[in-house]
Amino acid sequence: MSDPATPVLRERIVKARRWVVKIGSALATNHGVGLNTKSIEDWAAQMVALNKTGREIVVVASGSVAEGAARLGWKIRPHAINELQAAAAIGQMGLVRAWDSAYEKNNMRAAQVLLTHDDLANRGRYLNARSTLRTLLELGVFPIINENDTVATEEIRFGDNDTLAGLVSNLVDADLLVILTDQEGLMSADPRHDPDATLISQASVDDESIVALAGDGGAWGRGGMRTKLSAARLAARSATSTIIASGFRANVLADIAAGHDIGTLLAAPNAKLAARKQWLASSLIPKGQLILDEGACRVIRSEGRSLLAVGVIGVVGEFERGELVTCVDKNGRQVAKGLVNYAARETRQISGQATQRIESILGFCREPELIHRDSLVVL
Repeated sequence: MSDPATPVLRERIVKARRWVVKIGSALATNHGVGLNTKSIEDWAAQMVALNKTGREIVVVASGSVAEGAARLGWKIRPHAINELQAAAAIGQMGLVRAWDSAYEKNNMRAAQVLLTHDDLANRGRYLNARSTLRTLLELGVFPIINENDTVATEEIRFGDNDTLAGLVSNLVDADLLVILTDQEGLMSADPRHDPDATLISQASVDDESIVALAGDGGAWGRGGMRTKLSAARLAARSATSTIIASGFRANVLADIAAGHDIGTLLAAPNAKLAARKQWLASSLIPKGQLILDEGACRVIRSEGRSLLAVGVIGVVGEFERGELVTCVDKNGRQVAKGLVNYAARETRQISGQATQRIESILGFCREPELIHRDSLVVL
């Protein structure tokens, strides 16, 4: 899936000013036994060199669970939530210390930022996090971001740091997301089973054919290539392109900055969602679900219109006015997310009804739209 346009798109990468760099667990740890401090120092030195050329870099760092497990003498990644959280709490100390020390050796400063889903789902906290990160970048500080594993539950966690990196790209309006992993990039087949597998140099981020090529992660990481593709699609909402490349490659970040044809470039469209819609898309846990008829799906997807009650044929879950819901077609495929103007009990009463009947049914008409287009993001 390499493309003659690759040099042109790589040239755009050269101009990317704000980067999010995600370091996977397979790289940040010594096969799950403690942190790979030598490599951390090397990546930090490369980032400092890029910073001196005018680039701003946010780091999404993995490895806290593996580091904590190593300190506890555990040889296998735990599965119980309380053990994972305990390992993360212990390992986070070593992870932050390693990155802070690496930057100090280059006379630069780092800052720890721990995020949970609630921080990004709540509009006020989302804006606070955005402001803090931008201020740190303006101060020339390197933010080191990780999920706050010690308080996140299975129901509200991001799921993996690839997803977190994609959302952080939206949060800071990054120009480029770099996902460093233990693979050269996305391959045409699993290289562990097919010796003829070749590197895919470039693909569109919305190319459905590349999803089938992705695999799963290893024992110490939660993400595989599939989650990296998902992260790239999240990042693309802010017109952020993604490069997946091997962190084992010498001077990998410098080579990416120079426009060298390494790794897999997943090109994002030039258009990006408005900031509010980026936040809506980043809110991972909806409170309910609306099932839409074919007409409503069509006008939302192709005409960018609001959702009216008449287009709803089913309501799932309990939600209040202003909460996030997912809109799906009759086959369960996601169409959009949005902030609903009516509670679930009210929505059930007016679903399938024309707008002019809302007042006679409910006794009031709060808004003519069930979800206004400004509060609706197409998925």
